[in-house]
Amino acid sequence: MKASQYNIATLKEVPADAEIVSHQLLIRAGFIRKVASGIYNWLPIGLRVLQKVEGIIRQEMNSSGALEVMMPVVQPAELWQESGRWGEYDEGMLLKFNDRHQRAFCLGPTHEEVITDLAKTELKSHKQLPINFYQIQTKFRDETRPRFGVLRAREFIMKDAYSFHVNDESLEETYQLMHDTYTRILKRMQLNFRPVLADTGNIGGSASIEFHVLADSGEDKIAFSTKSDYAANVEMAEALAPPEETTEPKVLEEIATPYAGTIEEVSSLLKVGADRMIKTLIVKGTDTPLVALAIRGDHQLNELKAEKVSGITVPLTMATNAEIQAACNASPGSVGIVGLDLPIVADRSAAVLRNFVCGANNDGFHLLNVNWDRDVSHSIVCDLRDVVEGDPSPDGNGEIQFKRGIEVGHIFQLGNKYSKAMNATVLDDNGNAVVMSMGCYGMGVTRLVGAIIEQNHDENGIVWPAVIAPFHVVIIVINAHKSKQVTKVADEIYTQLSDNNIEILLDDRDGYRPGVKFADSELLGIPYRIVIGERGLANDVVEVTERRSGDINDVALDDVVEKLTGLVQQDLKQ
Repeated sequence: MKASQYNIATLKEVPADAEIVSHQLLIRAGFIRKVASGIYNWLPIGLRVLQKVEGIIRQEMNSSGALEVMMPVVQPAELWQESGRWGEYDEGMLLKFNDRHQRAFCLGPTHEEVITDLAKTELKSHKQLPINFYQIQTKFRDETRPRFGVLRAREFIMKDAYSFHVNDESLEETYQLMHDTYTRILKRMQLNFRPVLADTGNIGGSASIEFHVLADSGEDKIAFSTKSDYAANVEMAEALAPPEETTEPKVLEEIATPYAGTIEEVSSLLKVGADRMIKTLIVKGTDTPLVALAIRGDHQLNELKAEKVSGITVPLTMATNAEIQAACNASPGSVGIVGLDLPIVADRSAAVLRNFVCGANNDGFHLLNVNWDRDVSHSIVCDLRDVVEGDPSPDGNGEIQFKRGIEVGHIFQLGNKYSKAMNATVLDDNGNAVVMSMGCYGMGVTRLVGAIIEQNHDENGIVWPAVIAPFHVVIIVINAHKSKQVTKVADEIYTQLSDNNIEILLDDRDGYRPGVKFADSELLGIPYRIVIGERGLANDVVEVTERRSGDINDVALDDVVEKLTGLVQQDLKQ
């Protein structure tokens, strides 16, 4: 491809609304252009990258035995009403509209309903199972705050797959197959990633794993072990119980704590560490109006874990100040667990404390030397808190550390949530109708482009892995208008490399200074650059620069095609 006939539209200035590196570089390099908030055009050079990402995904999905289909972006309300989700997904998800006949539709943020309806129509016998359908399709989620460019857009491209099974054993086999397939995809893209345990969220199901590309710009915090492969989203990481304390109980004492209502204020006033205190959080209950949660003062409540405790409302709802005052005879800053006529759910770390501090249920007072059993009893002990760095890894190997991650893939064992609601059945050996089990496997295609850049850039621009790069090699000619020899050699190298299946951008733009062409080649992230000028040709050499390392070498003119072909082919095999 010759640059003079191509759309090279680089920008020097950083876009004002671009918050992270990938967003900045995609716009500056001319890969995307904003149409509206969270909606982008993909320009020719950006589309080349996007199609390479799609190609890798498609190859690996096909190799796994999945079958490609194409489902509509526009989905009728009836399918979502049948699954029961039409009224659940309004916030930040469904863009709804009516056609001229006042029939309700939405732009599909996901395709569980459509694929289940398809399976109900096409699958009749258990002998057709297991089967895994996938598509690479445009999605639309009506994000309230789209940001970070293609990492959190409203319109995006996603690969989603849905498998159907006659039993859970078959589902688990395909679930593992998709885990392995995603691992191969991300390794081929040369990404540093981790599969992490995750919550199933509003998609539903019994198990799920997220695939995170590790990057400081990631929205998700990942807890991982220093000595094993254990990794989990912080929401899901289990906090183990520390050893039970064995100190002798001291005399219970009420002490005045005027104007001190927060953990930090009480800790400072009493000269007691936050880890020796228990904070009492009052939440709405299902079996009783209110429930008390006891958390160590230096820990944070994990709402997702709390929602899994029997007797607590979903979503977790905190009691109002008026409700707390009525139930505890104290304002929130002085609430404690002693003498509280409410069910008490204690976090594991709080339940092992002795001689701890808590509120006295008397405004302006706290209790010292509180002990379980002697002074108060808990109804349940369970994991209620976020893990912190230094906690023991749940698998018993190493300690917990944190990293940031960009979620690029998510696999679920859905079970029969959708198939049961939509009556998707097949006949078994005895002719009986059996509700199919389902798996769901999503991967963000446009999001992957941004994630790759977050791991592959420097101060000069993008540094693409060769397998993703829009071109493998860029040829820059110096003063071509002054030398027919320079133009002739550039054309010859261009033709020979093209014949070797090397993708080349020949920067033959007239009127552009060499410095501009060099800067553009670095911004675009093309792995290798060949510079051809009269000075080098006088010595029968051309200059070759490797983008990632920055190494610059003179290569004999007769060797350059063979050398660049070998370098690119080696990169593509990694």
